[in-house]
Amino acid sequence: MNKKLNKTYLKSGKTAFISGSKSETNRLLLLQALFPQLEIVNMSNSDDSQVMIAALEKGNGTIDIHHAGTAMRFLTAFFATQEGKEVVLTGSSRMKERPIHILIQALQSLGAEITYLEKEGFPPLKVVGKELIRNEVSIPAEVSSQYISALMLVAPSLPNGLIIHLIGKLTSVPYIKMTLKLLEEIGVTAFFENATIVIHPLQLTVKKTMVVESDWSSASYWYSFIALSEVGTNIHLQSYKQHSLQGDSVLSEIYAFFGVETTFLENEIRLQKKYAPQESHFSCDLRNAPDIAQTIAVTCFGLGVSCDLTGLHTLKIKETDRLQALKTELTKLGGVVKVTAESFHLNRCKEIRSNIAIDTYDDHRMAMAFAPLCLKSNITINNSEVVSKSYPDFWSDVESIMSD
Repeated sequence: MNKKLNKTYLKSGKTAFISGSKSETNRLLLLQALFPQLEIVNMSNSDDSQVMIAALEKGNGTIDIHHAGTAMRFLTAFFATQEGKEVVLTGSSRMKERPIHILIQALQSLGAEITYLEKEGFPPLKVVGKELIRNEVSIPAEVSSQYISALMLVAPSLPNGLIIHLIGKLTSVPYIKMTLKLLEEIGVTAFFENATIVIHPLQLTVKKTMVVESDWSSASYWYSFIALSEVGTNIHLQSYKQHSLQGDSVLSEIYAFFGVETTFLENEIRLQKKYAPQESHFSCDLRNAPDIAQTIAVTCFGLGVSCDLTGLHTLKIKETDRLQALKTELTKLGGVVKVTAESFHLNRCKEIRSNIAIDTYDDHRMAMAFAPLCLKSNITINNSEVVSKSYPDFWSDVESIMSD
């Protein structure tokens, strides 16, 4: 399905109800499988979370996680610790191109039994669950924080807990801290200091309810809509809190550059365009929040602001090579873009081409990041249903908040 978006404007004063964070939900789903006394409220309605639920309910045989990279990593660690279970974890053709060898090596060093069924270092995987007695592991920290979080999540279920030594420069530290905070909230004794994470075993015997905050990554697209709107435009997003576990909550600081003011109210935030950007160039290191890079890049393009975004080395192993995809699609719209292995560079653009079809490469964030450009030009989003991976209600929310 392709979505044609004619040039329009945003209605002011509307509210969007965004479901729980996919990142928090998927972590809590795995913890709930290990500690059934956990209850989860306001779960994400994303495809990725539905994949996690289905996989954990099935628990044996061949499990297809489609495009869900987080599920592949978390479930690999989970099933490796489930004594007596044997599964095959597979996914889409793109999933079979996404490396997982760093996590597998770490798990195997703990005694896990995991084998590659096709290409060495990539899914699909055969995982035979075992009790993992060893409690110390080293893992490179510069590739993906999800490898580290996968180990952290299973650690409290191991008989001797786990000590994780992080080697190299850390990537996406807020996601590691999110995992650590969720562990602490369910009663795990854990600490993170000097590139070492120590997690003690847990026996959870009482019921514990965890409320998932709404997804900040999903909020990023609304920040972009407001940034590209007229001064004075505002919308409300529910349900958010000021002190978030999610690294992408840095949006409230980043988008102040583009004139967007964030006001924290009870259980929601108000985004308002207060002024036009005061400078013509934006620079930011997104090492700790790479998932919002596409949104920021498109915002800069739509505002005629040049930008240098760095710390993006993990984007090449996502649903698509996001740096190359951004370059291709923005060039079609008239942008002048340069990318490296870890950075994105955009020249100022004075004119946006109209009636351009944006390819999404089976990547939900490509579809949603480019959608706000409908405030500047007529565009079409190809394969628009891909948004269901993280934000199934995105297009209906867009239609409800746009002008008639």
